[in-house]
Amino acid sequence: MDDSDILAKHPPIEPISRLLWTALVDVAERIDLGPSPSGHRFMVPIIGGRFEAGPGIEGLSGVVLAGGADRQVLRSDGVKELDALYEMQTDDGAVLTIRNRVIVDESRVPDRYAMSVISVTAPKGPHDWLNRRLVLGTLQSARPERAAVIVRAWEVDARPGAIAGAGLPLSDG
Repeated sequence: MDDSDILAKHPPIEPISRLLWTALVDVAERIDLGPSPSGHRFMVPIIGGRFEAGPGIEGLSGVVLAGGADRQVLRSDGVKELDALYEMQTDDGAVLTIRNRVIVDESRVPDRYAMSVISVTAPKGPHDWLNRRLVLGTLQSARPERAAVIVRAWEVDARPGAIAGAGLPLSDG
């Protein structure tokens, strides 16, 4: 059996997604940290905010805790790499640690490219399934209305039917 036969036997599975949450993350003014070999560095303190669960998702609403920060590198090609680390506390008291690594390309018009990979560290309990999922994100500025960014987190899966029952968190079984 050659490569094309194997690939024909296993057709591609198109990824599907569902919106887990939308966060309005309040930020302070950007701090200039100066140049580095990889580009010019900045830091944006995260000072709070709120997040709301996506349609059919239970228990993923709450507050964005102050104290996190978004570290940014402006590369020589004009692309920004963002690495944000912060916590979100759900209404039931669980604290989720969020690491959001973003690529922002302002050269794409009319809308900039701003996509991310989000890692969630959740405590044992009703939200620990997030530790076992691939989460992609989108990023939009809320300016001029508010000094904030809008982060939407999307669960991605490639198993048909895995996301169909969107009313309940997915399990491994």
